Amino acid sequence: MTRRPALLLFAAAVAVAAGCNQAAEPPVTHVPSLVDSAEQVVFDLSTILTNQGVARGTMTADTAFVFHDQTVFDFRNVGVKFNTATGEPSGTMRADSGRYDMRTQILAGWGHVVITTVDGKRLETPQLRYNQASDVITSDTSFVLTTPDGKVQRGIGLVTDPKLDHIRILRGASGAGTINNLPDR
Repeated sequence: MTRRPALLLFAAAVAVAAGCNQAAEPPVTHVPSLVDSAEQVVFDLSTILTNQGVARGTMTADTAFVFHDQTVFDFRNVGVKFNTATGEPSGTMRADSGRYDMRTQILAGWGHVVITTVDGKRLETPQLRYNQASDVITSDTSFVLTTPDGKVQRGIGLVTDPKLDHIRILRGASGAGTINNLPDR
């Protein structure tokens, strides 16, 4: 009888040792991603932005996801250089991510969004929207606007023109300098 418990102990040790050599499978997740639902995925994107055949700027992005019959575009690490109707530079925008909807003509930016105008104004905010049809920039979150002479305006929520010349601060205005109020629309 001493042999049987020894064999059982040996068999159990072999089974345990064999189990230690098996690699664990990675967990399976069921979280959908943009890649799963995108019609197209474009890497290292560079495109010319036009309006009625006139080049109005250039846009670059690390990655672009295309949706809804090529009318909605999600971007990662996006940069835009805007031009006037005559082709002169008018400003830039950088954002961690963005979305452009061709049907609504709205460009939205999220993450560290920075708009810089050619005359040196700088707007920083976590989120903003540019409505191309009405030519208005809006945000409903905190922002910092710095002028070329170093004056700083802060607030929560804004409505402004693309040149950042006329701005309406919705709440919590603070800072130094004069703001040209944007008329109510």
